[in-house]
Amino acid sequence: MKIEVTDIPDVLIVEPRVFGDERGFFFESFNQRQWQQSTGLTTTFVQENHSRSSHNVLRGLHYQIRQPQGKLVRVIVGEVFDVAVDLRRGSPSFGCWAGVHLSAENKKQFWVPEGFGHGFVVLSEVAEFLYLTTDYYAPEHERAIIWNDPDLGINWPIRGEPILSAKDRVAPLLREAEVYS
Repeated sequence: MKIEVTDIPDVLIVEPRVFGDERGFFFESFNQRQWQQSTGLTTTFVQENHSRSSHNVLRGLHYQIRQPQGKLVRVIVGEVFDVAVDLRRGSPSFGCWAGVHLSAENKKQFWVPEGFGHGFVVLSEVAEFLYLTTDYYAPEHERAIIWNDPDLGINWPIRGEPILSAKDRVAPLLREAEVYS
């Protein structure tokens, strides 16, 4: 596996080693030993989630203020633009974001550590998104930040307004949100 460090050193782009020929392809989407050796992280994953979304659906920016979740995310159908936002108030990169195109074709994965907000927008007709998490979903601790917060300045590769959930439409700005201390 190849690890690329983003502008935010804790956020990683992971490229698995893919074996392919005329029959198709094979790759290990996750190997605990290789993950630890390549990243130096002793992360334990406890839950896997699978979502399917239509073109221009934007999910996020989500996080859990307690029971924070690290997420190793990938796309198995279609393409998304995926974003991690540093919400750790004492961090030198607080309020900064890193983004990557994830697709079934490029097979890249994105490591979004605990303490970060996470979101993605679907660029293809549909996208199926898988992610491993380091803690369980806890709806009572779920928080969100509005996707188009001007202080974040995320360069979403979309035209017009995305399709949002009711909760994402009313999410607060970063300066009004509860963040990690």
